[in-house]
Amino acid sequence: MADNKTKTTKASVQQYISAIKDDVRRKDCEALVRLMSRATKEPPVMWGSGIVGFGSYRYKYDSGREGDMCLTGFSSRKDDISVYLMADFSGRDRLLARLGKHRMAKACLYIRTLSDVDAKVLEQLVAGSVAERRRCNG
Repeated sequence: MADNKTKTTKASVQQYISAIKDDVRRKDCEALVRLMSRATKEPPVMWGSGIVGFGSYRYKYDSGREGDMCLTGFSSRKDDISVYLMADFSGRDRLLARLGKHRMAKACLYIRTLSDVDAKVLEQLVAGSVAERRRCNG
């Protein structure tokens, strides 16, 4: 079985964020580091070349494939900031309804800028997702 591509690295989170050319996006990512650090009580760590992750958990699929992934994190993409919410939890849909302008895929929340969303609601989403993932992974 092939190794997972997304692993923790020794790369600098600060360098990753400093390299973001758009001032608004860079400031949003700096704010996300603070928000996610508060919500998780974990330091930011680079996962691969483009994900700022917080904490980790072990997963194992029915196929036998297993590995480690961050409990939550984000990545600055071309059009949006991707926020990784690794678990569904009771009350998530109500929070998403109050969040503001966003798109949601299975475990990925897409926002254009932090000013489009309620940061307190986003922090509750992150904290809820992390708590559920920790609960499930004991």
